[in-house]
Amino acid sequence: MSLKDIFCQDRVIGILQQAYGADRVPHAYIFAGLEGVGKFTTARQWAKLLLCNEPLVEGGFADSCGLCESCRLFEAGSHPDFNNVYKELREFTRDGKGKPPPVDVPIDVIREFVIEKVSTKPTLSARKVFVVGEAEKLNASSQNALLKVLEEPPGYCCIILLCTRMEKLLATTKSRCQIVRFGPVAEERIIEKLREMGMAGDQPQYWARLARGSLGLACQWARLELAGANLYEIKQNVIKSISSSEYARALELAQWLVDKSKKIASAWAEMDNKTSKTDITRRAHKSLIHIIISALHDAMMLHLEGTPALINSDQQECIKKIAAGLDAEQSAEKIEECYKTMRFIESSVNEKLIFERLLLSLPGFDRIRL
Repeated sequence: MSLKDIFCQDRVIGILQQAYGADRVPHAYIFAGLEGVGKFTTARQWAKLLLCNEPLVEGGFADSCGLCESCRLFEAGSHPDFNNVYKELREFTRDGKGKPPPVDVPIDVIREFVIEKVSTKPTLSARKVFVVGEAEKLNASSQNALLKVLEEPPGYCCIILLCTRMEKLLATTKSRCQIVRFGPVAEERIIEKLREMGMAGDQPQYWARLARGSLGLACQWARLELAGANLYEIKQNVIKSISSSEYARALELAQWLVDKSKKIASAWAEMDNKTSKTDITRRAHKSLIHIIISALHDAMMLHLEGTPALINSDQQECIKKIAAGLDAEQSAEKIEECYKTMRFIESSVNEKLIFERLLLSLPGFDRIRL
């Protein structure tokens, strides 16, 4: 793979190409955008070009050659001048042996895998590239430790921070980096990818619309479904329950969601053994919240003019029942409540309380007898 293979991010590629062509590559970037829109893939291919010994330029477009020693080592995952930095590296720090995977990016990881390595010159290429994943999880100490490197980096250094929530970064961190914003991936490209993975019927369209332009999220959910997690069946039951549930059954439904979330997390952990169990559990919780948001979004869309493209087009009758109890403004308010719940998930609030609070905040379905 190379830069020319990156799709749905033409503006981003144009910015990078302009910098390369002018020989003015910034020392630090923030690649900002939704999870799963290609930030890491683009960062890797940009790094591959920056490290390439014999880059190709055709029609003004620069790309890695794919044949030189640098490109071969890069593809083999053993390039000495490329550093992929992520929070789970704490296990390999001097004092991290045996510690559980962290929730935030620890300062030890930044010190030992960025700051200390920046000071040594490149071994094979003209540059050294550092890609720091989940930069929104850099705590204040980790970001402050990075500041000197970001402010006075060696000329051969390029640091790329991948971030999904810019508000989590300090102003001093953002001011020292060029911010490159990534847009959503086109729905048709996501559907095409999911069909290539083996998904059939209505599911590719559903997961693509639920993911809202995040190819990575859509592929994660598709892999769960293909692995037998029955996530699609769970979503159908969730929406059916919400559309017909009595208020008194909210606590029962909350417990059901907790149980299903654990099963989803278990299946997810089998597919991804490099990510902490805490992160996987949070992803499972958020997946269920995304499903509830999709139902509320569809209900809101039914009150608007025109024929909406529903996310849950396979459960239109259920969506109509939900819309009967909520106008567009009320639906929007409930969606906002769901996003507040996402923040509770990040704060490690008890999972059952999270779902109970959310369901009890939904409209009085007990007053709707349909």
